[in-house]
Amino acid sequence: MNKEIFLCAICNINSGTCNEDCKFCSQSVRYKADIQRYKQKEMLHILDEAKTARENGALGFCLVTSDKGLNSKTLEFVCGIAKILTKEVPELRLIACNGTASLDQLLTLKDAGIKAYNHNLETSRDFYPKICTTHTWDERYETCQNVNKSGLVLISGGIFGLGESDEDRISMLKSLESLNPTSVPINFYHHNEALDLEPNPLDIETAFSLIRLTRKSIPNAERIMIAGGRGLMFGERQDEIFQHGANSIVIGNYLTTNGRISSKDLEMLKSLNLSIAKKVS
Repeated sequence: MNKEIFLCAICNINSGTCNEDCKFCSQSVRYKADIQRYKQKEMLHILDEAKTARENGALGFCLVTSDKGLNSKTLEFVCGIAKILTKEVPELRLIACNGTASLDQLLTLKDAGIKAYNHNLETSRDFYPKICTTHTWDERYETCQNVNKSGLVLISGGIFGLGESDEDRISMLKSLESLNPTSVPINFYHHNEALDLEPNPLDIETAFSLIRLTRKSIPNAERIMIAGGRGLMFGERQDEIFQHGANSIVIGNYLTTNGRISSKDLEMLKSLNLSIAKKVS
């Protein structure tokens, strides 16, 4: 078990305004899920979240927008935030998660102080059309390739529990391995009754085995992060994820769902004699 755990926090700076039809995502306007929706979060709120994240031990701070990809307005918004946070909370490593992006857009983010870009493949190439029809899996893969070309750190993972087969999971992991991501966020589908998918069918032992499979399939990844759905999937057994290969977690709330109180996660790590990473390797 890795004794040092990397903590990352998520900041939903634009919520619930996406026109895509991803069946797993409550931020799509198509499904009318009961979530908070806003075009731009106030900078003071973002700064407060960043400072709180750092106080709780987070090194990564991810600026997330809900749309298919970057446009000029969103790019300007994210760059403006990055410049302020770099000055005000310099200890944080800024991550952007803004959908599909061109090489030029990624280089602009990099110049503004963004250090890494998160763009998940979500699932296998073959299964993707069953959960999204408004853009292709290939566009997602191309964005990840652009991240690598830009010199930004690539963060890319997926979601388990969408109704995919074992073959789909293996295929996704092989595709991820080919991109050589530094960090692999693994999400477990958190069902919302407004969405067009059945609830997550996975049991907890299968979920543990999928963490092991991810670690085995992508051995060069520095971090296997357990992200969305952690509390719902693992409940009172969240402390066991580290035995199966995880060495990173999202601390605090997620995009549209609440996470566990940060103090509980910090107590968990202390009880397991696990330290919090103090710097990015």
